[in-house]
Amino acid sequence: MVKYSKKSENMTRAADVMGEEATSASACSGHHSLGGQHNDLQEDRTKCGLCVQILLIAMALAKNRIYMDYNATTPLESEVILAISEALHEAWGNPSSSYLPGRKAKTIITRSRENVARMVGGRAEDIIFMSGGTEANNLVFHTAVKHFWEGSGASEMNGQERSLVNGKSVLPHIITSNVEHDSVRLAIESLSREGKADVTFVPVSKVTARVEVEDVMAAVRPTTCLISIMLANNETGVLMPIRELCKKVRSLSKQQPAGRILLHTDAAQAIGKVRVDVQELGVDYLTIVGHKFYAPRVGALYVNGPGSTTPVFPMFFGGGQERNFRPGTENTPMIAGLGKAAELVSTHLPQFETHLRDTRLYLEQRLQDVFGKEKIHFNSHFPGSETLPNTCNVSILGPGLQGRRVLSCCRKLLASVGAACHSDRGDRPSHILLSCGIPPEVAANALRLSVGRGTSHRDVDLVVEDLKEAVQELEGRS
Repeated sequence: MVKYSKKSENMTRAADVMGEEATSASACSGHHSLGGQHNDLQEDRTKCGLCVQILLIAMALAKNRIYMDYNATTPLESEVILAISEALHEAWGNPSSSYLPGRKAKTIITRSRENVARMVGGRAEDIIFMSGGTEANNLVFHTAVKHFWEGSGASEMNGQERSLVNGKSVLPHIITSNVEHDSVRLAIESLSREGKADVTFVPVSKVTARVEVEDVMAAVRPTTCLISIMLANNETGVLMPIRELCKKVRSLSKQQPAGRILLHTDAAQAIGKVRVDVQELGVDYLTIVGHKFYAPRVGALYVNGPGSTTPVFPMFFGGGQERNFRPGTENTPMIAGLGKAAELVSTHLPQFETHLRDTRLYLEQRLQDVFGKEKIHFNSHFPGSETLPNTCNVSILGPGLQGRRVLSCCRKLLASVGAACHSDRGDRPSHILLSCGIPPEVAANALRLSVGRGTSHRDVDLVVEDLKEAVQELEGRS
């Protein structure tokens, strides 16, 4: 298993605190350790003022802060930083070129593709590298609509004519859930608003917080072209029944003459925490997001036989990279980092999962011990549902203890009240939690605590004590 020293864990926490600057420091550290220099200044490591300044700030922050927002993003593993640094130095050539730096870049991309495929149980030819999860999700919806029109024998046209096939008004129909990430929800809403697709948002059960298979199947129409349901929810951690859903849809497709229903899952939150196998799930598409499993901010899309078994219609047109499915000169260093992170997941997932679950259970127990069961409500506990091993969504009950207020009083804890992309919504309760049946006054107090590979029991003790002091401070004001 990968070893984590306290020093390295402090640095990774600090990297998350500082965002891009700290990440730059880590990359710079890797750069210097390989004997490189800042070419514009030609200064050695001891004279690199920016490196030293960021390093000192990061170390100071690391002494006082404990990061528990790993569902928002993760720091880069040291092996990932090294892979990126090596690619920057040795594989800077265009991967389409025949000379040595280009061939090295091509080799790295090929190896990374194999590692990513192995991580999700697919084949190397099924992996298409993307800028991230948002692009991957949008490509799936774009493809589904295009495929519908090709299969119907109608050309996609502007205006009212698009909705006429054989003289009948029709639009491609997409099914999703009401708790999806914005890169799914907003993309589909845009298609609906522009008159390009009909959309059904299936509500999750207020008992299990899952999308129930029967509810999804009840929403299927003759014009349904795509079902897109996330594999794990980013706020509650609830795992969705994707395998069972895919089996039902496949069975239905054999019985009806209508076009094939494509199946997609956004696996951003699941990869690196639980086993993800595309063969077992039975999906046509699966979204892979690097920065959720200690890789850089790039991603990939798994497609079961792209262009042959399963359709892919590109959104971009260019130089033919990624077999024309996603043209554009490949970002070799980031792909190298993604591949190395995938390799670590394939090698160490059982240990990662065990550690995450043990740490999260300890966190939940300590919260109950310190605050009492009557003052704690776990928004990630639902009967009959499995959850991610690292996610604890909890409300500390009481007036004036809204999640944002509690976090603002914390001196050590770095966490969030929900999805990072919803951070501008003030004190409004999460629509995800409300959709799952959490009462508004409870949802308003929610804290999403997500632990990481290096989070220790000592970290948990310090965080719970920090929360206790924050709550006491807020209650003392009232």
